[in-house]
Amino acid sequence: MHIETVEYQADGLAMQGHLAFDPGHTGKRPGVLVFPEVFGLGEHAKSRAERLAGLGYVAMGCDLWGGQTILSGLEQAMSMMGPLRESPAKIRARTDPALAALLARPEVDPTKIAAIGYCFGGTMALELARGGADVGAVVGFHSGLGTKAPEDAKNIKGKVLVCIGADDPGIDPAQRAAFEEEMRQGGVNWQMSLYGGVVHSFTNPDAYKLGRPQFAAYSPQADARSWSEMISLFNEVFG
Repeated sequence: MHIETVEYQADGLAMQGHLAFDPGHTGKRPGVLVFPEVFGLGEHAKSRAERLAGLGYVAMGCDLWGGQTILSGLEQAMSMMGPLRESPAKIRARTDPALAALLARPEVDPTKIAAIGYCFGGTMALELARGGADVGAVVGFHSGLGTKAPEDAKNIKGKVLVCIGADDPGIDPAQRAAFEEEMRQGGVNWQMSLYGGVVHSFTNPDAYKLGRPQFAAYSPQADARSWSEMISLFNEVFG
């Protein structure tokens, strides 16, 4: 497994992506951007990028805050995230350069690109697509669904999958319904998977560290199911 730090500039920040690929695979391969949870590019997103690399993809875990900074807690994370949630342009100012950095890699087939994300990272992957980026598949895991620019759904070029805990208190039925309407109005090829009895951060084994099990808790079953659905979508899109 080849692991490399990729430096790029985004929104005035010096970003450090976590690139992974298997050098044993020859030729150009599909590329996948992996946007992490709101706390930043930590082991969760890095391990997912490496897992994708083991399947033959070129995957890059994307920096959120510059220098692979990890935020210290939920209060700080919410404070940092707030201004971005209010501005799709600000989010895209961080996602678009990450895409450019991945596309610059000689190992990547530029016609086969996906973006996935966890928590706020899922929001970022969706905003990348809403901005008209040429990505064939977008996947959000326990992903924030809201946007200040729902009309931009018409710009989405690829297929969209969001995987949501049905009991996630941060993504309630009203938000899910609004997202469904947004996708319909935009003419998007989309699907939403709901997992009963599952809350936020269900893909992250360290979710318990938040100390709020009614809000965030790991679910091995939902983690496995959502990963399988993502791979199925990739196989459908990339062949």
